[in-house]
Amino acid sequence: MTAYLITSVSVVGAAPTDLLIRDGVVAEVEAGLSAPDATVIDGTGLVALPGLVDLHTHLREPGREDAETVESGSRAAALGGYTAVCAMANTSPVADTAGVVEQVWRLGREAGLVDVQPVGAVTVGLAGERLAELGAMADSAAQVRIFSDDGHCVADPLLMRRALEYVKAFDGVIAQHAEEPRLTEGAQMHEGEVSTRLGLIGWPAVAEEAIIARDVLLAEHVGSRLHVCHVSTAGSVEVLRQAKARGVRVTAEVTPHHLLLTDERAESYDPVFKVNPPLRTASDIAALRAALAEGVIDIIATDHAPHAVEDKECEWAYARPGMLGLETALSIALDVLGPEWDLIAERMSRTPARIAGLTGHGVDPAPGVPANLTLVDPAVRRTIEPAELASRSRNTPYARMTLPGRIVATFLRGEPTVLDGKAVK
Repeated sequence: MTAYLITSVSVVGAAPTDLLIRDGVVAEVEAGLSAPDATVIDGTGLVALPGLVDLHTHLREPGREDAETVESGSRAAALGGYTAVCAMANTSPVADTAGVVEQVWRLGREAGLVDVQPVGAVTVGLAGERLAELGAMADSAAQVRIFSDDGHCVADPLLMRRALEYVKAFDGVIAQHAEEPRLTEGAQMHEGEVSTRLGLIGWPAVAEEAIIARDVLLAEHVGSRLHVCHVSTAGSVEVLRQAKARGVRVTAEVTPHHLLLTDERAESYDPVFKVNPPLRTASDIAALRAALAEGVIDIIATDHAPHAVEDKECEWAYARPGMLGLETALSIALDVLGPEWDLIAERMSRTPARIAGLTGHGVDPAPGVPANLTLVDPAVRRTIEPAELASRSRNTPYARMTLPGRIVATFLRGEPTVLDGKAVK
């Protein structure tokens, strides 16, 4: 295993120092280090962060390898500075059995670019009718701890209660896609002034807020862990704030696109801007940003959702919702939060690793810890070119936008997965 000496690097925004990686761990962090056997990386102007962790990634395999594979999605993640991702269950077949989650887990190990932690389905086939094999998935080689029907809401309150009770036995988490389906039937975008003007059926904010309100009450009653996926409205923030004040065991995520893009993007009728939940208003964005800084929203999660060309480049009404996110998430965070390195490390690495129970991830570079880290050049501004992305899909809403920050290197247990901004394999 090659040793690496990173010189004059800022660790999470601190004063420049040297960082030595050896035998898969951070061996030393001290100015003036010397290691004749190590490969030297000039870290001048770079910031070292704990490897990013994404709690919400769609890798599509098995079933839609035309849109993404575990390998291609892992490569995109590494290029985005990630060392671990949680792969959502809406594959084909659905990841609702021990066999499927173990398949995804093994594919991630074979790719060797990031740690791929499967998310198990809450219900069989995501149908919302009966619980999936939660215990078998938890006991499998993949050791699943997060369960979600993402893309579908667990709308039945009795079933949601049973799921929360079941996972409590092994400190699992139910990650809810908060959408009351009876309020969003036929919806195409956020319900508001823009949807009225465009004549598109609206997706009301209350459809999200009502489910979150119900589920925090259920989680409080059961005493179990609830995670809310892709929070998108100011009203949702207030429900979460009140729940946390009462001590409910609830965490929440926001996506990069919900921190940056508004529903006005739909005026172009470009389906790349169609996503679920939909892009909201400027006032919602302001509330989400404030909640992220405050900690009411715990993490940034990408909801990386690759789609094949035929599923996106069509009429708005028929396009599938979803956007790419892994390779641009840190840049959006820098654009929205500025170079608040400790906050970025907290929201994109430490806290998501803690929620997912990913040992060895989300730990700041320090002597003796696993060398899961990324090096960022904050001075670079890059223009996003879809053809240059590692994902098999091209549905990025940031095409030709110029964003801050460039991932220079990513290390997974001391082995580089990205060097000089390029994937190693």
